[in-house]
Amino acid sequence: MRSYLLLLISVACVSKGNAQDSWMQIDSMNGPTKSVTSSFVLNGEGYVVGGLTETDFTRKMYSYNPVQNDWDNELSWGGDAGGGQNRGSAVSFTLNNKAYVGLGQGNTSAYYKDFWEYDPATLTWTQIADFEGSARHGAVGFANATNGFVGTGQSETGLMKDFYKFEPLTNSWTQLLDFPGTARKYAVGFMMGNQGYVATGDDGVFKNDLWQYHPEFDLWVQKTNMPTLGRSGAIGWGIYPSLFVGTGEDVNGLYKNDLWEYNFYTNAWVQRSNVPGYPRKYATAFEINGVAYVGSGFGNNLFQDDFYAYYRVLGLDELNTLHLTVYPNPTVDFITIDTPEQIVAVQVIAINGTLINLALGDKQQLDVRDLANGAYQLVAQTRDGKQIHASFIKQ
Repeated sequence: MRSYLLLLISVACVSKGNAQDSWMQIDSMNGPTKSVTSSFVLNGEGYVVGGLTETDFTRKMYSYNPVQNDWDNELSWGGDAGGGQNRGSAVSFTLNNKAYVGLGQGNTSAYYKDFWEYDPATLTWTQIADFEGSARHGAVGFANATNGFVGTGQSETGLMKDFYKFEPLTNSWTQLLDFPGTARKYAVGFMMGNQGYVATGDDGVFKNDLWQYHPEFDLWVQKTNMPTLGRSGAIGWGIYPSLFVGTGEDVNGLYKNDLWEYNFYTNAWVQRSNVPGYPRKYATAFEINGVAYVGSGFGNNLFQDDFYAYYRVLGLDELNTLHLTVYPNPTVDFITIDTPEQIVAVQVIAINGTLINLALGDKQQLDVRDLANGAYQLVAQTRDGKQIHASFIKQ
């Protein structure tokens, strides 16, 4: 496979818009308070597994149902015979309606390299091929539709920057191009659209950089740095066309509760509403249908179990800047596009980057009744070839 490295030099852009974003406290997580957990989403529910409690590492797993606003106890990591799987600072990703969790540190070792598959259909854990790189904790992991990707972290020999691809059909790992930033631990890694992203982390100095990964080319692209001090132990998630990074510990040893949004189109960051509760590091985050869920971690010198839901919709000031307004927003059936531009075509983009072509009706209306509930990006093509954008929520 050919490998490429592209460096883009950008000027950071920060906006202080009045976007419609809000937080709502939800049910606290089951079990003891904890940090350095791993999380993933399966079948519309969020899962949190492992972590460090006040007394010990754990392998317990819990699921959150956003409709019921309730947590359930699930089969612990490794199943009934998985007593050695107590650990935190692991990585996780999902493929083909299954979750994959591995690496980390625990009661018997500071560095693990085993990987496990969780199948919600059969409620079983199965050990799969060990990670190809060295044993480590504090790495990052994410996945597209076909493969998982894992790299960076702390190993017995030091900080790492190697990256690997997991192929579920062959149960095998392949080494890829190294992560081009500095070797580091406790960065954040996640998918947004068809690209992976790695941001922040600890290489001996806390970082504020952002890197975009293109799986089809094994290509890394540097994007605009976060316009804040570097940090470690942050959380992050992606909702196309934006990604979000927040919380963590900064270079001055202060725990953070701020939240920053990066936009794919503008290559710029905007500060959003702070995460409620105590400032913290080593929290966890997952996203379901355009809503992010953030909680646990370590703050106020205590392990935490509180959780919060984050809702983000473009505000009128942002839409006006784009010369495009959509209403009602949120909607249940129809969206009306209001703009002085003459629109000739419209595309709707789901949070996973999938393009959805909808016919533009009378009075520039779109019928969205067949769309699944969640957040969407609307891209309108004008007669003179421009593209203008807005976001909306389908309920």
